[in-house]
Amino acid sequence: MNTPSSLTLRRPDDWHVHLRDGAMLAAVIAATARDFSRAIVMPNLKPPVTTAALAAAYRERIRALVPSDCDFTPLMTCYLTDTVDPADLRAGHADGVFTAAKLYPAGATTNSEAGVTELARIARVLETMEAIGMPLLVHGEVVDGAVDVFDREAVFIERVLAPLRGRHPALKIVLEHVTTREGVAFVREAAGPVGATITPHHLLINRNAMFAGGIRPHMYCLPVAKREIHRLALREAACSGDPRFFLGTDSAPHLRSLKEHDCGCAGVFNAPSALACYAQVFAEERALDRLEAFASLNGPAFYGLPPNERRVTLECCEDFATPDLPVDGEAVRVFRPAGALRWRVT
Repeated sequence: MNTPSSLTLRRPDDWHVHLRDGAMLAAVIAATARDFSRAIVMPNLKPPVTTAALAAAYRERIRALVPSDCDFTPLMTCYLTDTVDPADLRAGHADGVFTAAKLYPAGATTNSEAGVTELARIARVLETMEAIGMPLLVHGEVVDGAVDVFDREAVFIERVLAPLRGRHPALKIVLEHVTTREGVAFVREAAGPVGATITPHHLLINRNAMFAGGIRPHMYCLPVAKREIHRLALREAACSGDPRFFLGTDSAPHLRSLKEHDCGCAGVFNAPSALACYAQVFAEERALDRLEAFASLNGPAFYGLPPNERRVTLECCEDFATPDLPVDGEAVRVFRPAGALRWRVT
């Protein structure tokens, strides 16, 4: 099959993005708002977004910074802690403030210190979510020093996620930024409403990218990129047409000074290049005819929302430029794979 020179599809949504706050939010919001119609906004601010009132206030800060020529809707999430109030969660969902709730195992990733220490502490919250049809978004890694960092997702599925699915068979669950073939298999085989987001960087790099000629801090994220067998499993899942897999960039900006540091931050900022990266992967896999389902249809169907009517066009190019993004006198590095990036949004 010949690769077309351009491709038009329904405007995608980003079902997992970090927009941060303050100066960083002001700098990065346009990159997401220009390419995506809606986005599930992560709540791991400092302090975290743990109530409907905090989520509504954060939503207004985002809306105030969206460029006037962009049609963009932020979808807010609740940061689950051991003490989140189920009644507030229910009311926030009923009022259209909360779209979903996010489970961070305490200490698993950036700003997750206030996360859940054990699922038994949020049993009433999970029962409430299952009853009202509110999706649970899961950062799927155990926090256990005895578990190798590259095995944290697979162990989480065995110890936590599979038993959770058994206890709450009707709970909508999204395994965020899935990185392993074990994660892909769990999503495909699980009973009930289970989905997974897949990032562009996990489709394009394996763990070698962090060590190519030296330490590459801008390729470091959590969950970390895994072995090549896992990257290939992700590509197969994304391009398969399976409706349980959908687009979620996990775009996570950090200043270069904090990435290039003796204890560098985890996160890849890919919002400006994400659609180009996804198109490159689907073109390489000879599956461009399935990109619209992955990017624009599967996510809305899982969340019970209508697909977007507006369209976006991508075209082939020699190499899509991805310059650093200036932020408050510093810069954020934009993700790009090795070699040429041969697609761009027009």
